[in-house]
Amino acid sequence: MLRAHLGWIAMAADAVVLGASPAAGMARPSYLAAVVPGVLALLLALAVRWGPRRHIGPATALAAAAMALLLWTMAGELAPLQRAIASLIWTAPAAFALVVGGYPRLTAHQRSVEVERARQEQRLHWARDLHDFVAHDISGIVAQAQAARFVAASRPEAAGPALERIEAAGLAALATMDRMVGMLHEPVGPAVRPLPTLDDLPGLVDRFRGAGDAEVRLVQGPDLAAVPRDVAAVAYRVVVEALTNVRRHAATARRVDVSVTGGASGVEIRVRNDAAARAPALRRRAGSGGRGLAGLREQVVAAGGALSAGPDGRDWEVVAVIPGAAA
Repeated sequence: MLRAHLGWIAMAADAVVLGASPAAGMARPSYLAAVVPGVLALLLALAVRWGPRRHIGPATALAAAAMALLLWTMAGELAPLQRAIASLIWTAPAAFALVVGGYPRLTAHQRSVEVERARQEQRLHWARDLHDFVAHDISGIVAQAQAARFVAASRPEAAGPALERIEAAGLAALATMDRMVGMLHEPVGPAVRPLPTLDDLPGLVDRFRGAGDAEVRLVQGPDLAAVPRDVAAVAYRVVVEALTNVRRHAATARRVDVSVTGGASGVEIRVRNDAAARAPALRRRAGSGGRGLAGLREQVVAAGGALSAGPDGRDWEVVAVIPGAAA
């Protein structure tokens, strides 16, 4: 509570000195020239360090004016120019107090800004995780539910496996959300997010294959174990986003080819489907679209790579190239 009044206290002391300076100049007690500026500087330093920011400017100006006027009235034997120069020099305690109180305040402010920036980056990471992983599983649930609804009447026996796949995708989405909620509840230190690896690609492709009728082929290069872990995590996200977009915007695709090749020098990801003609119309009808490819392109570019997505003949292809040096 006292901190809110430190600026007022400092300014009140300055006003008292300003008002009493003429009388002090006539009495000329020698100790005032040393004690009063020191007291004013101390009050100013406290106000700058802990008081409201709006009081810093007025308190500093009043303190400098009080110090200068005090010396001006006590140095009557000096010539006017000498008195002015001496008075100006006598404001140095105010400048010193401004530095002493302002530097730790500025340091604390910069530290809080860095903490908030780190938290914002962490929130963006969690948002990407929700989109990349949870949305992928949920889109699988929707696809399986639609398939089960269409075949329930004519082929009731096909609904059972579809429901099993819906259950598996739902459990995977819940597990991902549980991990994220656990990270949000982490009380001490930054949350550690386990990075996906390229070893997880076969399972990802198998789940995608089981959720639809498309023929899915995965080709992995022999040297992927040498891909840096950070690069591998971005590559995995590229595949997740590309497959999610196939499910959402290219439901008529009958062939999906996933190719991931590279090594220590970098990795190249290609995801191609044969529904290019339908993709734009479905994308417009979807409406929301989200920040999937845009956010993914930001991650790839931040890793030093490049990402492109568009029609390639009769197919639709997503291509990303990420250098290993980015790690």
